[in-house]
Amino acid sequence: MKRKIINIDENLCDGCGICIPNCHEGALQIIDGKARLVSDLFCDGLGACLGHCPQGAITIEEREAEPYDEKRVMERIVKKGRNTVLAHLEHLRDHGEKELLKQAAEYIHENNIDMSEEGDARPVEKVFEQAYNNADTHQHNGGGCSGGCPGSASIDFSGIITNETPDKQEPVQSNKPSKPDFRSALSHWPVQMHLINPAAGYYQNADVVIAADCVAYAMGNFHHHFLRGKSLAIACPKLDSNKEVYLEKIKQLIDNSNINTLTVVIMEVPCCSGLMKLVNAALLDSSRKIPVKQAIISSRGELIKEEWML
Repeated sequence: MKRKIINIDENLCDGCGICIPNCHEGALQIIDGKARLVSDLFCDGLGACLGHCPQGAITIEEREAEPYDEKRVMERIVKKGRNTVLAHLEHLRDHGEKELLKQAAEYIHENNIDMSEEGDARPVEKVFEQAYNNADTHQHNGGGCSGGCPGSASIDFSGIITNETPDKQEPVQSNKPSKPDFRSALSHWPVQMHLINPAAGYYQNADVVIAADCVAYAMGNFHHHFLRGKSLAIACPKLDSNKEVYLEKIKQLIDNSNINTLTVVIMEVPCCSGLMKLVNAALLDSSRKIPVKQAIISSRGELIKEEWML
């Protein structure tokens, strides 16, 4: 499968080893005087090591790699002690990877691993609680774009986004028109198809919307009508390059992330139909069949058609 994973430029790497302790998953080792990725299984692609390479030798790329396995990682890092486990959990928390955190918690409880330590201010239960309830406290590695631009860092907003409608929060008098809901329903970041990671927690078992870039500009109530409670990816089927990457990512969403439904929202212009063609091609090459809805929006932002295709 294609996914984000680190790449090490051996011409830049001087083997200093600073990156090694910052990869709590144990995916990096110094071999023959260079930092090496020893297993795809243990690299989560979130880039904890990026900001710790003084030579800028480590970047994130997207390529064919074995799927990341959280429980295999836990098998390795519990042997390194409680502090390493906590650092790993906080790393997942800071990148909004709630599903991986859940898997880590299951491993700890299933194997009766003692995470207690007298006088420690960071019990593992607190780490999990912060991850699930304080999504607005995320802090991401890599303050600049030398190793991995923070604009593409994975963020889950679900802890601070509500799906309540305005009339549930504020009663509307019958003699006054209802107030429009201007709040964002976006549940995560990034959303551009080239930047998304299909393995991110917010895509797992989710209802997903794939929308043409222009839709949200044309349709004033796009968030309210299509986005609430769903995960998003956007693309332009006419102007974007390397659309074969889109095909692969849609297949990953269907087969590996086990998404529940897929809604494809496009504009009425002919070139926009290319997005639906990409989805259909991915469906033909996927092992799972899922319900797919198509919606077509006019250039004035009106909903022309909305129907289930599969």
